[in-house]
Amino acid sequence: MLLNPHKLNRRYHDETSTQIMRKTVEFFENKGRRRIKEDDHERVWYADFLEFIGREQIFAKLMTPPAYADGAEDVRWDSWRNCEFNEILGFYGLAYWYTWQVSMLGLGPIWISSNEAVKRKAAQFLREGNIFAFGLSEQEHGADIYSSEMRLFPQPDGTYLARGRKYYIGNGNKAGLVSTFGKIDGTDDYVFFVVDPKNEKYECVKNVCNSQNYVAEFALHDYLITDGEILSRGREAWDASLNTINFCKFNLGWASIGMCTHAFYEAIDHAGERRLFDSYVTDFPHIRQLFVDAYVRLVSMKLFALRAADYMRAASPEDRRYLLYNPMVKMKVTTQGEAVIDHLWDVIAAKGFEKDMYFEMAARDIRALPKLEGTVHVNMALIIKFRGNYFFKPGHFPTIDQRKESVSDEFLFDQGPTKGLGKIRFHDYRATYASVSLPNANIFKRQIRYLKTMLAVARPSKEQAKDIDFLLNLGELFTLVVYGQLIIENAKIYAIDDDLLDQIFDVIVRDFSRYALQLYGKSVTTKRQQLLLRRMIKRPVVNNARFDKIWSEYVSTLQGAYKMNEEPAANREESVAGVA
Repeated sequence: MLLNPHKLNRRYHDETSTQIMRKTVEFFENKGRRRIKEDDHERVWYADFLEFIGREQIFAKLMTPPAYADGAEDVRWDSWRNCEFNEILGFYGLAYWYTWQVSMLGLGPIWISSNEAVKRKAAQFLREGNIFAFGLSEQEHGADIYSSEMRLFPQPDGTYLARGRKYYIGNGNKAGLVSTFGKIDGTDDYVFFVVDPKNEKYECVKNVCNSQNYVAEFALHDYLITDGEILSRGREAWDASLNTINFCKFNLGWASIGMCTHAFYEAIDHAGERRLFDSYVTDFPHIRQLFVDAYVRLVSMKLFALRAADYMRAASPEDRRYLLYNPMVKMKVTTQGEAVIDHLWDVIAAKGFEKDMYFEMAARDIRALPKLEGTVHVNMALIIKFRGNYFFKPGHFPTIDQRKESVSDEFLFDQGPTKGLGKIRFHDYRATYASVSLPNANIFKRQIRYLKTMLAVARPSKEQAKDIDFLLNLGELFTLVVYGQLIIENAKIYAIDDDLLDQIFDVIVRDFSRYALQLYGKSVTTKRQQLLLRRMIKRPVVNNARFDKIWSEYVSTLQGAYKMNEEPAANREESVAGVA
């Protein structure tokens, strides 16, 4: 299940997709880990990466809808291949992933709009190797777009002057176009428009972060805007902002998966080669437990994110289940990524601080992902809205198969109004859970039944509803039910071994019990809720043979499976020539 850049094995129906992944891996491997780490430490702008992206037309191929491909083949917005590209970029460094992510955000409002001229211009800019930016956040308001202070001031000739500032805007220094959100002065109308950072009325104030990325504060000083630069107005502009985030925040989980995978290879190599107290580190039982838990969490992350992508690709106005699964990829997968890094760091200890290790970057950057594109709390608030329909009002849907076909995901640019979340239905989770009978999966089913009972007979009171911590813990319990459901569905698609699947539920049972205990200890928890929460606290079934199998057949075999090239390709060739 884990990405190994030396053995890329994902199959595509076209050679172009295969070459995109292979060439991207080759770029990083030829650059070498030492140079990647030096650039990270010295905060070097990744001009070499962007030159490569432009030369190979990679962003153009991956992020241009076919209608604007100018006749080029294999150009499309295909989430199946975008998932792996996300994963590869995260594997080598979050800075490289970030410039891709914010370009996607910047393109979203453009492709969603009806402004054909700007669409054609964006497609041409992509072919020329440009990157893009998403001007939504502001310093005082963050992502609270209700409070946006960016304004378009109407002029007598029908044009507008844009005034205001934006903050936390990735690529704001070099973007070809910046999709900018604001309001039309004197009205309640929202508006999306594009600006050019090269315009003299555009001031790139500063980089607000001390990193390779350029996360800009920019200001518009009476920047002239005509109807030709306006993407959308009113409700359409509001929907464009949220619908763009709907599919772009999905990428954060994949960045986390890539980072954790690289960190895992480094950690298992270090521990497996190190001897302490006359034993290899990997011989200690607690070390094996940490590695098995880290591996199981990582495989779970990938199984869930892959299955969520199927639902995103199959979405329609009648099937909007992706609106639950996508924020979970952003929220749950990224926080699980933090847990994976914590497990691995407990194994390698001080080694995780060393400047030559990829792990040093992963340990720092893994914390960012739960906090981007809406915090964990914001996404959990969205997820909780679906809880009632999920448990008590299931809908009927045809089975969604694995969606790996080579088609463009055009629905993402035509998601429609962002309202009506209370009408969204989900297929019955009970049927999915009934399809497996494994010791820990069966324990988890009992935990789910107690949770559902509590939601039916001991629902949160008005007082509890005001306690955000109470709701977040309750939301974590609900999230695990959805998480396990999609993991089971994808375990069948990927033919996951029953022992590995049951080990996954060993972790899920423990996590569920932990959140139940935290909720039990809250001061506002009622006696009836406490009774049901106590019954949710379960011990997983311990099976030493199963654990040993996971260690010997899955985890320990990763030692030596991948090691990144240390030196740039030119240096390696010079070294070989010198030896010759």
